[in-house]
Amino acid sequence: MSVGLLFSGQGTQHPQMLNWLDDSHPLLRQMTSLLGVSNWRQALDDPTWATRNRHAQVLLTGVALTAWAQLSAGLPTPAAIAGYSVGELAAFAAAGVFDADIAMALAVQRAEAMDRAAAQSPGGLAAVGGLGAPAVAALCRATGAAVAIRIAADTVVLGGSTAALMDAEPRALELGAKWSPLKVGLASHTPAMSPAAQAFATVLAGMALKRPTTPLFSNTDAGRIFTAEQAARALATQIAQPVQWSGCLEAVHARQPACVLEVGPGSALAAMWNRRYPEVPARSCDEFRSARAVIDWVARLAR
Repeated sequence: MSVGLLFSGQGTQHPQMLNWLDDSHPLLRQMTSLLGVSNWRQALDDPTWATRNRHAQVLLTGVALTAWAQLSAGLPTPAAIAGYSVGELAAFAAAGVFDADIAMALAVQRAEAMDRAAAQSPGGLAAVGGLGAPAVAALCRATGAAVAIRIAADTVVLGGSTAALMDAEPRALELGAKWSPLKVGLASHTPAMSPAAQAFATVLAGMALKRPTTPLFSNTDAGRIFTAEQAARALATQIAQPVQWSGCLEAVHARQPACVLEVGPGSALAAMWNRRYPEVPARSCDEFRSARAVIDWVARLAR
């Protein structure tokens, strides 16, 4: 038995996230340089700066990979790895597809490609809970919004233009849904991002990726990633296609981990897991005060 790893996506970054990270770690220094700031935690005090797409994607990738670098030697080989949206960059690096330095460079290129696409098609994301698939499909047809992330049978994230989301919100509320705008300033994982997916595919085509050394699951319909070619295709296509997060959770659960660890800020993914699979405990690295405490928790369960 072992541990499953889930790498966080955008929206949960905060100034005190993973406050046990080693500030002198080379990956954090590289991340800070890419961000062009002297102190990334202080920079996060500015909500506008913190939610800017390029900043968030580099932050999530750098922080997650630094955490994994500090934890990996003390943890068992993962039973499965998956990443949520941009969390795939850190997940694919943890699974051996490319190294951490490349993952951070890719975070910059991914974010910049998405920002260029967003400049042509401005939009955003909103979480919608309590609607079944037929109601969600009807809502999308009526408003022009699109499903960006499939979380559960009655929970999705919708993406679209500002006008589409403004139209969709009162319609969803009238149907009894819960509506929560996300701190993401573009319509990720929708057709609006097709130019970004194409641009990122070109970037990845020029790189020598490797096959995963650990069971790795993609946000796309591809499911498990076995080859470098599959990895490149999945990383690019997920930018403009719905994230199949429900399927990722099913795939990780099927590997029978003894526990699940969310690597990144916040605990949104751990909470999703615990609601779905309460018999397999999940916690986030952000809940602990030290790397040692994380390792000890996993060791008690993953025997």
